[in-house]
Amino acid sequence: MSYTFPIVLIKGAGDLASGIGLRLHRAGFPVVMTETPAPLAVRRRVAFAQAVFDGVCTVEEVTGRRCDVVEVQTVLANGAIPVLVDPQTHSLVQLRPHVLVDAIMAKQNTGTSEDDAPFVVALGPGFTVGRDCHAIIETNRGHDLGRVLWHGSAEADTGTPGEVPGIGGKASRVLRAPAAGHVEATVEIGDRVSGGERLAVVHSQGGVAGEVMAPFDGVLRGIVHRSVLVQPGIKIGDVDPRAERRHCFTVSDKALAIGGGVLEAILATYRAERPWDRRTDGSLRGPRDM
Repeated sequence: MSYTFPIVLIKGAGDLASGIGLRLHRAGFPVVMTETPAPLAVRRRVAFAQAVFDGVCTVEEVTGRRCDVVEVQTVLANGAIPVLVDPQTHSLVQLRPHVLVDAIMAKQNTGTSEDDAPFVVALGPGFTVGRDCHAIIETNRGHDLGRVLWHGSAEADTGTPGEVPGIGGKASRVLRAPAAGHVEATVEIGDRVSGGERLAVVHSQGGVAGEVMAPFDGVLRGIVHRSVLVQPGIKIGDVDPRAERRHCFTVSDKALAIGGGVLEAILATYRAERPWDRRTDGSLRGPRDM
């Protein structure tokens, strides 16, 4: 099967990666996403990672479907986004995508190389243009969020979750595991919650190992899947003080901005006449050559 646009393989299917996948899919790109067998996605109502658990999921009316690499073309032909359980990205060899996007958001390079595809884009800190990838998208909130970087690296990891209106810097919206085990939510994503309310319990082999409480009033924007084994201190949920329930079921402004940056980077490099125009030395051209 041939496509007007090149196939894009996205590493990761969390909420930010899904925002990218959604924007590219809507723009006409055939998108394939990869995930681990036990995704740690928190905002599961807007993450194609949910397909790993359920087999199929929907994000803003776009379907993601878990499949094997041999089923990718069929899933694409049916208008859905294939989601592969492929943490080592072995599918690169079979799919041979024109574009690879590292959207794992590990804050470090976990194995992506500039040679993985004709055009490689990476998100956030941990990468250097010309060594790991051809372009980087800034992920830190602020003036440069979503900006395409053709040189250097993104801003360093601050280690602090971005603030949202309503709480300032007084309390963290991020919920973290108090102990190792499996998280059982006592409320649903999208439910309104009150400060001090119990949101989840962590079960270990010995029984209940800890409780997760709401840090303030708001809505539960996300919580990890109960089948995932978590470790102490890891992010397992998110409370939004703005209490807008629809925000739990629609892709965030940050994800859309980053997705727009990825789309810009691809289109700036893409050539209709010669899809992957190269310099005389064989390396990929981009806006930095203009």
